[in-house]
Amino acid sequence: MTRPFVHLHVHTEYSLLDGAIRTKKLAEKVSNWEAKAVAMTDHGVMYGAVEFYENCKAQGVKPILGCETYVDPDGHTSREKKGKNNHLLLLAENDEGWHNLIKLISIANTDGFYYKPRIDHELLGKYHKGIIASSACLAGEIPQLILQENIEKATELAATYQDIMGKENFFLEIMPNSLNEQKKVNSEIINISKKTGIPIIATGDAHYLEKQDYDWHKVLLKINTHADPSDDAFGFTTNDFYLKSPEEMDEFFGSEIPEALENTVKISERCNVELALKTGHYMLPDLKLNEGATLEETLREKAREGLKLRFEKSGRGDIPENYSKRLEYELGIITQMGFSAYFLIVSGIIQAAKEKNIPIGPGRGSAAGSLVAWSLKITELDPLRYNLLFERFLNPERISMPDIDTDVSDKGRDQLLKYISEHYGSDHVSQIITFGRMKGRQSVKDVGRALGADYSLMDKIAKLIPSDAKNLNEALERTPELKDLYDKDKNINNILNIAKNIEGLARHTSQHAAGVVITPVPITDVVPVKRIGADKETQAVTQFTMEPVEKLGLVKMDFLGLSTLSIIEEALENIKNNNKTVPDLNKVNDEMNDAATFKLLQEADTMGVFQLESDGIRSMLRKLKIDCFEDLVAALAMYRPGPLDSGMVDQYIKCKHGESAPQYQHPLLENVLKETYGVILYQEQVMQAASVLAGYTLGEADILRRAMGKKKVEVMQQQRAQFLSGAEKNNIDSKTAGEIFDNIEKFAGYGFNKSHSAAYALISYDTAWLKANYQSELMAGYLSSQMKAKKEVLGHYVREVRRS
Repeated sequence: MTRPFVHLHVHTEYSLLDGAIRTKKLAEKVSNWEAKAVAMTDHGVMYGAVEFYENCKAQGVKPILGCETYVDPDGHTSREKKGKNNHLLLLAENDEGWHNLIKLISIANTDGFYYKPRIDHELLGKYHKGIIASSACLAGEIPQLILQENIEKATELAATYQDIMGKENFFLEIMPNSLNEQKKVNSEIINISKKTGIPIIATGDAHYLEKQDYDWHKVLLKINTHADPSDDAFGFTTNDFYLKSPEEMDEFFGSEIPEALENTVKISERCNVELALKTGHYMLPDLKLNEGATLEETLREKAREGLKLRFEKSGRGDIPENYSKRLEYELGIITQMGFSAYFLIVSGIIQAAKEKNIPIGPGRGSAAGSLVAWSLKITELDPLRYNLLFERFLNPERISMPDIDTDVSDKGRDQLLKYISEHYGSDHVSQIITFGRMKGRQSVKDVGRALGADYSLMDKIAKLIPSDAKNLNEALERTPELKDLYDKDKNINNILNIAKNIEGLARHTSQHAAGVVITPVPITDVVPVKRIGADKETQAVTQFTMEPVEKLGLVKMDFLGLSTLSIIEEALENIKNNNKTVPDLNKVNDEMNDAATFKLLQEADTMGVFQLESDGIRSMLRKLKIDCFEDLVAALAMYRPGPLDSGMVDQYIKCKHGESAPQYQHPLLENVLKETYGVILYQEQVMQAASVLAGYTLGEADILRRAMGKKKVEVMQQQRAQFLSGAEKNNIDSKTAGEIFDNIEKFAGYGFNKSHSAAYALISYDTAWLKANYQSELMAGYLSSQMKAKKEVLGHYVREVRRS
């Protein structure tokens, strides 16, 4: 009978270009073996921990969270040559161990990074509680001493590690591979165990999933190290580093040292880390409020005062009743959901930016539909004036964190991030990591280079891969010439087959373009961090990507650098320098009636005008003949493949110019679709249609909109039944209601977020207005921006070439 065994030493794809095991496949394989647990121990990082955790849980397998760290006995801050980078395996036993592991890996990837992310014995002593350690592979400190014939020092070091970690928390590793060095280490490890009483575990040190993955994994290693294509001995010289089955492990060690297998099970039973994912609990940074004040009271006070000031400054008089009611309704939802702090934090950051003269966009995404956001000057677009819906932004019937994305001048973004870091504390602020992955064309070029294939041939093959192909298999199906080469040329066949295996793997890390996390506790109490780049002053990034960060309850805020805001800023500065009166764009936006601006848009003289520069949209503008802001909002929403192909644009233009009459499937739809001439253009119109026709609340209507977008059959059947039932109460017969539902569902797939389109149309209008009234000043700023962009593209290209 096979002895139970648990893999405790496994490298996933997040040991970048070294490990090649996808976490979902790992969990599935272990589950098929009916093994109870498996560990993830990537080199020096914890990138895939949450993904691994979720995939294991989905398969009924216990996830053991760990890392194979690099230890420099000279100290983690040592800078002697490349430093000593001995391996040591660490596994989190409990929640305390998980948090200590996060601390260790964060320090290793910040202060300890020098070629590799390093820790040392002193750090282990400080953060050892709740962590189980083992001596790792041949690169471990103890195995290295054994290979140097220094058995006495190896024995002493084993005892030292046991003292550091605790008697029950340090193990010696043996591995089932045929390397002569490993045989020597295994033998001496067993002897050391007998002398010291330190227990042994058997580990597989798996780097790839299946035995047949060996050949393509060697190519992956060559891509990583830029090894000589002709070096056949490169990489693992034996095919022993796949995920061995319990039967194979038992056959290798079961008769000689069965306790090495049994101990893996005992460790797995001790390791019980539970991550709190999707709990609805959000970790918001602390706010300094007046004594006795609450978050809810503070938000209400600021929002009400802000709305009052909006009306006073624009000369619009007293606040109308519909505005007051909308404000109180939104405040009720926000406070009920517990998001008062979020709005106050975002508002505070944006007001600080404006005080520092950092240009901020008028709004972005669905947040432009919130009157509270407008009152707090988070956005600059009156949502009631343009019939924007709060429920598209924050749905009281679907609890989820609000997502306020903010555009900031690309020249001022770093200054804003510096303010956030200083205000909340640099140890409470982090940006977010992303992973560059092996895409089809890139994987073909990488494999070809690693195998020494002709560059021009690889370039030709890569160009035959459609840019929108989901994967290489789809590319072969869609491109006869590529398929022909694949079938007839053995070398190309081999390259493409290897590329298929590495396609999609994580290749390198980079920084999310916008995401920032702010926490109430030091960031490394919650997630591991690292720095991208050698500069010690570089802002840390989380080792988890955006989705895992949010699942852990951290609040992400997006601050996106937008060059157009810098162009507008420079244009206003140019106007000032030319001794002209600097215009107040807020007043310009209140009026929206400049004849010169609409003439420019009608003539499509839009080079330098935000989002209106392409030949295609300029052609559409000439037909559309924009004469009001609402047309500009519609233009931005319509210029997409779906609406263009469906005839929606032609219908809008013909109806606008009186060449045909708008068609409404039911009279109740006229008020909803009048502004777009019967076309269901906006997602908000889908929601309003469901509301007026079938009695949906706007919250329910937002759920319907989401369901239509995702096209889940079972959910859509439920929604259809609800829609027909509600329509019947409005005396709409089932046949008509069914036809309307089908039509709404069809166009819901094309629907665009009106709030976002309106906010961006404001930037388009501003740049068009500046060009119409101050052309030389705007275009000077525009040309400066273009020159900067070209330099950045060239720099990016050079960095990519160097990385390759």
